[in-house]
Amino acid sequence: MNQAFLDEMQKRLLDQRKTIYDSLAGQSEDLRNLIKTVESGDEADVAADAIDRTLLTALGTQDQNRLMQINNALERIKQNKYGRCVRCGKEIPEERLEVLPYALMCVTCATAEERRNR
Repeated sequence: MNQAFLDEMQKRLLDQRKTIYDSLAGQSEDLRNLIKTVESGDEADVAADAIDRTLLTALGTQDQNRLMQINNALERIKQNKYGRCVRCGKEIPEERLEVLPYALMCVTCATAEERRNR
C-alpha cells in the first residue's frame, strides 16, 4: 500500500472522527472542552484513554462503535498494520478501504463472519 493512499485514509478517518466530536461538542460545554483536549494531542496516552471513555459514554451505541473503529484504524496506520485483514492477513483492497476506511477484514472474511453471526 503506497504512502499517498495511507495519508488519504488517515485524513478521511480523522475527518470522520472530527464529525463525531463536533456532534458531541454541540451537546455541552464540558464535552466541548474534553474534545479540545483530545484534538490537541498534548495529553499522555493514559489521560487520553480516560477522556475517550468519557466521550464514549456520551455517544450513542452506533457512534461509539464507529469512533472505536476509527481510532483502531488510526492506530493500525501508526503500527504499519493498516489495510491487512485481521482474520486472514491478506491485504484489504483499496476499493474496500475507500468505502469503509476502518474495515478490519477483507470481503471474504467479513462475509464469513456475518454468516456465522446470523
